[in-house]
Amino acid sequence: MEFDRLFEIVKDEPVFETALLLAGDVDPNHIRRQLTRWTNADKLYQLRRGLYALAPPYQKVKPHPFTIANRMVRGSYVSCQSALAHYGLIPEYVPMVVNVCSSRPRQWDTPLGSFLFRHVRRKYLRDYRALELGDGQKALVATPEKALLDLIYLTTGGDSEDYIRSLRLQNLEKLDVQSLKNAAETFGKPKLRRAAEQVALLVREAITAEEGR
Repeated sequence: MEFDRLFEIVKDEPVFETALLLAGDVDPNHIRRQLTRWTNADKLYQLRRGLYALAPPYQKVKPHPFTIANRMVRGSYVSCQSALAHYGLIPEYVPMVVNVCSSRPRQWDTPLGSFLFRHVRRKYLRDYRALELGDGQKALVATPEKALLDLIYLTTGGDSEDYIRSLRLQNLEKLDVQSLKNAAETFGKPKLRRAAEQVALLVREAITAEEGR
């Protein structure tokens, strides 16, 4: 396969898997050797084994970090600090895309960013949605309430008042307190019930402060 042919196949894909190139009468070993050669020539980025993206100037669609994250581990979704920052609920820039999955925890550092995958039990993989990211890209991202609960669940002492206040939550009108409490009940963890009450208190304080202005 020549690079021009590869480009024709994948030019509209933000990321692509080796399997996309193996249909029909092709030599898999030859394809893999070519992918290695093009990666070494800086025409491709290898994101993990079997997952690639075109490198500039060949890149027609710039891959969104959330799109990459979903493709790094199938069945995962973006959550915790990354989702909270996306919704404007925390002020900090988050340099690593944090995800939740039911497989083992792992981390990849790639030319297109760093990706951390946190493990939860499969029954807790819920309350996420497909978000439009532009350029025809979508990604599965936790709801604001679930992103906060995932972070608290995965953090030792995450239900403490000190920790929750240290998050410096903002734009609290974006949080649905009842949905937060319902999601905490779904987890069935006292830790998350306590945390939901702490967050509800912060929301009430924010409303009172706004009404007092």
